[in-house]
Amino acid sequence: MSTDARIEEPPDGDERAITLGWLAFHRDALRAKCAGLDDAQLATRAAPPSPLSLLGLVRHITEMERVYGAWALGPTCELQFVWGDYTDDGPEWDIDADESMAQESMTAWAKEKRAADAGIAEHADLASVGAGNGRSLRWNLQKPIGEYARHNGHADLIRERIDGQTGE
Repeated sequence: MSTDARIEEPPDGDERAITLGWLAFHRDALRAKCAGLDDAQLATRAAPPSPLSLLGLVRHITEMERVYGAWALGPTCELQFVWGDYTDDGPEWDIDADESMAQESMTAWAKEKRAADAGIAEHADLASVGAGNGRSLRWNLQKPIGEYARHNGHADLIRERIDGQTGE
């Protein structure tokens, strides 16, 4: 994996610091799993015919940042997905990605993380309820942390398949 500095697991502390620490850790883990790869490698599918790729995971987690961060914690507004509306048996706008989407996808991920962080900053108390989905900051933080943790395991396997690199 990349030799650049990584965000460490959070130390013990209060609930907010630990929760935000795990979010930062898992965000950074996905960033590290994508580091140093070109657009084609980012779009390499794990096990065809599955569309799963690192790029698809980035696009999926971008939606999670929007849904449980920027939208859920921001002012009241209609939820608009980053990549398109999702319907039963419809296209998977996030997971099914190709290399032409790489740069736009990485930029959108960074933008949604910043927007989620702004929403988080507006809520000093973990019990504070967001306007978007009516759930607490605590709940809205746990959802993307779980998504990152689950998908970072997938990302590790995909990265190993691409170039043999492993690591947390």
